[in-house]
Amino acid sequence: MRFFSLRHTSKAVVLSMGLTTAIALSVSAQAATVKPAKAQATTAAEQNSVTRLTPANSTDGIIALVNENAILKSDLIAAIAQTQARAKAAGEPIANSAQLQSEVLNALILRELQLSLVKRVGLNPDEAAINQRLGQIAQTEGLNSIGALQQRLDSAQPGSYATLRAQLIEDAAIQALQQRQITNRVRISEQDIDAFLASPEAKRLNQSEYQTVHVRVPYIDDYSRLSEAQRDEALQVAQKLRTRLLAPNVDVAEAIAASQGSYPIPLQGGDMGFHKAAALPTELSSEITKLEVGAVSAPLVTPEGIDIIKLANKKSSDTTLVPQWNTRHILVKVDELQTDALAEQKINDLYNQLRSGADFASLASTYSDDPGSAGRGGDLDWVGEEQMIGPFEAMMKNTAVGDYSAPFKTQFGWHILKVEGKRQQDVSDEYRRNMARQALYQRLAPQAKEDWLQELRSGAYIQVLG
Repeated sequence: MRFFSLRHTSKAVVLSMGLTTAIALSVSAQAATVKPAKAQATTAAEQNSVTRLTPANSTDGIIALVNENAILKSDLIAAIAQTQARAKAAGEPIANSAQLQSEVLNALILRELQLSLVKRVGLNPDEAAINQRLGQIAQTEGLNSIGALQQRLDSAQPGSYATLRAQLIEDAAIQALQQRQITNRVRISEQDIDAFLASPEAKRLNQSEYQTVHVRVPYIDDYSRLSEAQRDEALQVAQKLRTRLLAPNVDVAEAIAASQGSYPIPLQGGDMGFHKAAALPTELSSEITKLEVGAVSAPLVTPEGIDIIKLANKKSSDTTLVPQWNTRHILVKVDELQTDALAEQKINDLYNQLRSGADFASLASTYSDDPGSAGRGGDLDWVGEEQMIGPFEAMMKNTAVGDYSAPFKTQFGWHILKVEGKRQQDVSDEYRRNMARQALYQRLAPQAKEDWLQELRSGAYIQVLG
């Protein structure tokens, strides 16, 4: 088994509410975030039955005990404030109600339970991944370095950068913990994959690309408040548009403009270009994969409007070719028994032996510290993109077939690699099965996560004091 891990990819952290909001105590998305909900009316009795915590009416103290740890009132106040800020930014402001306080406190309790478990199992997030996240935050804020981000944060409030970094580390640790727990619970067999691939939903996994025209006739008001006449008006516009789109070589923009007429809300959409079915929303991909080129769907009534979809063109592709490299390597580890300087000295000595004509496989068998490949002369077999860590992949791609690299360093130690061959491999079947496995996992993971969080809470000592 290879000792390399897959390279992590992480989404950018977008500070839509600014840096001040980002460094406030938040209820992480990986820790059962309270989703903003529209404000609900409450009776006077309900309002009087709970004392809502605010900075004005609370002296700091303990609001809840979670096993051996405590959640402070100030933690809850800050988390409520940020939840409200998120909801306001999303256009759905919510009041500081008893329901909101209970939901936010529950999220804080779940976060505390997960952080305690993180400490017990010894999960340590990758520092490189944390730095990457910080770099993305800096870029989002128009800054060119993490140092500039730290300077801006700490100049506004001393210690803010350390707070932000600590929270990113906690979030990454919780995410890794959840991934481990959910993966252990979601069991997907080869038979499950076979059944999925035989289902209509599997059409989304094909490699064909679809040029789609997607136009929506939006409603004048919320669908539940529309009159029968208003619904008929939207449907008539959609039917006229469908008729125009059926014409071959139709100019989509002209068809939309001609169909607009006196309808008071502008029609939305147009030619969306080429996309794979898997990149389209499920409801659209299920319609698109049914259509022949040039065909137009019947009007599709949705809560937001009436959709018209045309398949303008299709690029069929039954194969997925990926580059692969047949690679060997020699590893000299850096650990408590071998310093970096000593490891570098050893790898340089091996490099000099290669330059003097020594056999790469023989040196790997004798000196490599990678137990998984040393016995095979350093052979890693065929390696594809994103299977190896970044520095290794970059060096592999830049090494000619039949040649070996100069010594280079990764998080595992010092390496020399040799590229024995390169090929384009058809991985269509593997791709489809992997995509099917991912689709099944995404379907089952939410319930598995919910079950695990409930078990985690039921097995803990929790006392709410407020």
